[in-house]
Amino acid sequence: MPITAISSIEDKKRLARRLAGSGRGFAEQYGFRVTNNPSNLFQILVLSVLLARRGDFRRALDTAAALRDAGWDSAARLARSLHADRVRVLRSAGQRGDVDALADTLGDLARAVVERYRGDLRRLRAAAHHDPAGERALLAELPGVDAGVVDLFLRETQALWREVAPVADRRALAAARRLGLGRSATDLAHLAGGGESERLAWLVGALARVDLEKRYAELTD
Repeated sequence: MPITAISSIEDKKRLARRLAGSGRGFAEQYGFRVTNNPSNLFQILVLSVLLARRGDFRRALDTAAALRDAGWDSAARLARSLHADRVRVLRSAGQRGDVDALADTLGDLARAVVERYRGDLRRLRAAAHHDPAGERALLAELPGVDAGVVDLFLRETQALWREVAPVADRRALAAARRLGLGRSATDLAHLAGGGESERLAWLVGALARVDLEKRYAELTD
């Protein structure tokens, strides 16, 4: 059941405006730029791979930042990195478990993006002819990318790749249901203004953050 009973569409829209009021999506709220250039798109893909793993989401954010700060801020640069160096950076960022496997996955991902798309995910979009199903399929063919990673990536990039909207990942939808805002990405799109994919990206990003940070109480005072 929702935490509070939202009795009208006006109340739902008011809460949606409050959540989206930062004017930033999830990644941008944590310092990752979301722009339609090869470097930033690849960083968002890497962040999505890390966020999809089990564990504290803050560790995923720290790891993505550490990889970027190590100079591996593009597919080409990460593809040229040494396995041992990736392992070292991953461990220093707090990654646990099979770090060697994660280092391999990230290296394979970077090389695949370079080999298939010259390091530029915009070429993937073009190869799919801007068709959302095609984009999802091509993304899912990349190493380390499954349906959950695709949802996370498109959650962020729907403000840029407008044809994929509406997209909401499982965290955003969990928060939406709990707050009484809806049960689907389409429900959230209506609250965000229909075709406004940028505003929708802000809303679903905020909802995902609410769920991850367990910030429900501050929204129901």
